[in-house]
Amino acid sequence: MDILIDIILKAGRTAVDLSLFVLLPVMVVMLSLMRLLEARGALDWLVARLTPALRPFGLTGLGVFAALQINFVSFAAPLATLTMMEQRGTSDRHLAATLAMVFAMAQANVVFPMLTMGLAFGPTLVFSLLGGLTAAAATYYLFGRRLSCAEATLDETLHHPVADNAKGVLDVINRAGAEAFKIAIGAIPMLVLSLVAVTALKRFGVIDLITAALAPLLGPAGIDPVLVLPSLTKYLAGGTAMMGVVDDLRRAGQLSVELLNASADFLISPLDLVGVAVLIAAGRRVAAVWKPAALGACIGIALRTLGHLTWT
Repeated sequence: MDILIDIILKAGRTAVDLSLFVLLPVMVVMLSLMRLLEARGALDWLVARLTPALRPFGLTGLGVFAALQINFVSFAAPLATLTMMEQRGTSDRHLAATLAMVFAMAQANVVFPMLTMGLAFGPTLVFSLLGGLTAAAATYYLFGRRLSCAEATLDETLHHPVADNAKGVLDVINRAGAEAFKIAIGAIPMLVLSLVAVTALKRFGVIDLITAALAPLLGPAGIDPVLVLPSLTKYLAGGTAMMGVVDDLRRAGQLSVELLNASADFLISPLDLVGVAVLIAAGRRVAAVWKPAALGACIGIALRTLGHLTWT
């Protein structure tokens, strides 16, 4: 029992420290900036100009907005956009392409805090965009080609608050701060549970057994065994939990900056049990196209991984 209590307390301290002192400040700043740009019409202007260029990839105007949300807000931010797309009559084929893009891109709620651990922002953003577009195109033209293309009359107007005076700006910042606080606090339970499970597996030698079993496969492939733990955590418990594990490995000196960047595109995306469960809650039709979207996302993540390995 003493061992279990020690594991829980250590995981709790790590989760709270990461959520309140790393994730929260970063998300307050980034969300405030995004919401101010949105309220001043800058994002509308950007979406209007990017949409014609991105339509060949199977993306609509709202799909472009979802890409901006996941890269600069959080993995859950496109949830509202996907719901809006479904309600406004976007075709199943376009929904699948947009969902694949979201699955394949790097979520801001993990990327920005991990900048403090040595993650390179520029290459991560570039490969995230390339991977997202590849995933959308692969889904639209290959995995989702049999899905319905029928669309209702689309209203792609982005409805949001305006900030044309000091009070409006303050309201937008306050709402962004509240949203950031909700994201940070909401991450704590999953972080604690995931870190307890991971720490227990480490303490009782399960991770060592898995690593030893995989060693014959990892060695010839040139994969560092230290990536087994963050990989298992990411795909079972989500990106935020993975971030906590990576933070521990970095503090312990077990994970170098170079290895962190080389594995970033494989580890940072919403394509995991938690991310899929959250995003398909956007609506019935969104949930129905998750399989072709996930297949397309795998192509996008593979491209991201190869690109980042080449860059590093």
